[in-house]
Amino acid sequence: MLSKKEKKLIREIWERLSPVAEDIGADALLRYLLLLFFRCRMFASFPGTKTYFSHLDISRGSAHLSSHGKKIVLAIAEGAKDISQLTVTLAPLQTLHAYQLRIDPTNFKLLSHCMLVTLACYLGEGFTPEAHAAMDKFLSAFAAVLAEKYR
Repeated sequence: MLSKKEKKLIREIWERLSPVAEDIGADALLRYLLLLFFRCRMFASFPGTKTYFSHLDISRGSAHLSSHGKKIVLAIAEGAKDISQLTVTLAPLQTLHAYQLRIDPTNFKLLSHCMLVTLACYLGEGFTPEAHAAMDKFLSAFAAVLAEKYR
């Protein structure tokens, strides 16, 4: 899956970004929600999906968006510390999302794509093709691990 060099690169990126976790997470979540709302028109086509967000203020700059975004980024950063233990690290989140929140696992893939876009914006030229490829592999693995409980 990931080479030692890629794992090191991913760890370094997340260590560098953890101090701005709230900003990155809120930005990625907002991109994700806009993707769902505008591109897929999911809320209009499938009103039941609003239940995921009905209790949150999901407007730009809201405390809910920032807080939840920070949780997501810190969970990703924690997973990046020891990628070989990703399943163990994410076990509580797997259970939460699968059994309590009942989030459609497709959403993990969409969010990982939005996270890639956000990282590219924040890192600029530092988001090299190598970093992009490594991060894409890592976020795909992250999404797959979160979806494991659904099988």
